[in-house]
Amino acid sequence: MASVSLRKLEKSYGALRIVKGIDLEIQDGEFVVFVGPSGCGKSTTLRMVAGLESISDGEIRIGERVVNKLAPRERDIAMVFQDYALYPHKTVRENMGFSLKVRGVSMKDAEGRINEAAEMLGIAHLLERRPGQLSGGQRQRVAMGRAIVRRPQVFLFDEPLSNLDAKLRGQVRTEIKRLHQQIGTTIIYVTHDQVEAMTLADRIVILKGGDIEQVGTPDEVYNKPQSVFVGGFVGSPAMNFAKAKVQNGALAFANGDRLPLSSLASAKQGLSDGRDVIVGIRPEHFVTHADPAMTLAAKVQVVEPLGSDTLVHFAIGGEMLTARMPPEMRPEVGSELRLGLDPTKVHLFDAVTERAIA
Repeated sequence: MASVSLRKLEKSYGALRIVKGIDLEIQDGEFVVFVGPSGCGKSTTLRMVAGLESISDGEIRIGERVVNKLAPRERDIAMVFQDYALYPHKTVRENMGFSLKVRGVSMKDAEGRINEAAEMLGIAHLLERRPGQLSGGQRQRVAMGRAIVRRPQVFLFDEPLSNLDAKLRGQVRTEIKRLHQQIGTTIIYVTHDQVEAMTLADRIVILKGGDIEQVGTPDEVYNKPQSVFVGGFVGSPAMNFAKAKVQNGALAFANGDRLPLSSLASAKQGLSDGRDVIVGIRPEHFVTHADPAMTLAAKVQVVEPLGSDTLVHFAIGGEMLTARMPPEMRPEVGSELRLGLDPTKVHLFDAVTERAIA
């Protein structure tokens, strides 16, 4: 196992900067997930760590070694790809053991590693089958097993679940979490799926346009987003945002509603009168019973009963918001409600920079 250090890491293609000077310290044994929209630089960063992509500037350390100029096989890492990359003509046993054979590991040692990994992943009964005889989830377990037998210092996962259906994604995600708990090896995992990030990570690295937007535990990025981007990216349904102006000690909304700043746990002293802000609140933080001063007028547009709860989509002025309400609540489309806000869960962001107001 080893720590991973990225220092001023950059990647450019001509004048196009894909990764813009990332600084990140990943601890030995930590499970870190890179997440962000397409084109944010997450897979490029992972491939630079793996040695599959050259770096334009900066430094990568794995353990105590600077690996900038080392070939992938010299970095002591193992990578699991989204397309499995299995040899179709080889059995599961042969696929898992191929890299060990190339490295000159003895047959006895290799068999022990293969059997141990197969038992860990629940694929011992599949060792004599070929990839074409396996389901997608089974093939992904084989790809993971092939990485495990190498006993690397760092595992790299590049969107490994993107080719699986929803049920299989959940199953294999659980396997990956259990795997990390068992072996404790450092894992860097790339995904565009914020649910994967939230359920797997010790820490989440949220990227936007080649820069790190926020790094934190799942709880930190969910409950204390540092920007509108992070608040809107993490969570499903996404955080709601509405524009407001600070006026006479209150937040004034376009529909005429006002929320007293003194009631908001997030409101800081010194918010100047006339300042434009963005108010953020997650769907589950609307409440049915609240101080009348902490309610907003909402005209219901769409109602989605989900069994365990109900999503109510409504308009405030010209902005659409979503509230997660109790399952028995089924307001009529077109009706008007007054929805309360949990004052301890309201977030304020600067309207210009879109950063959290500290």
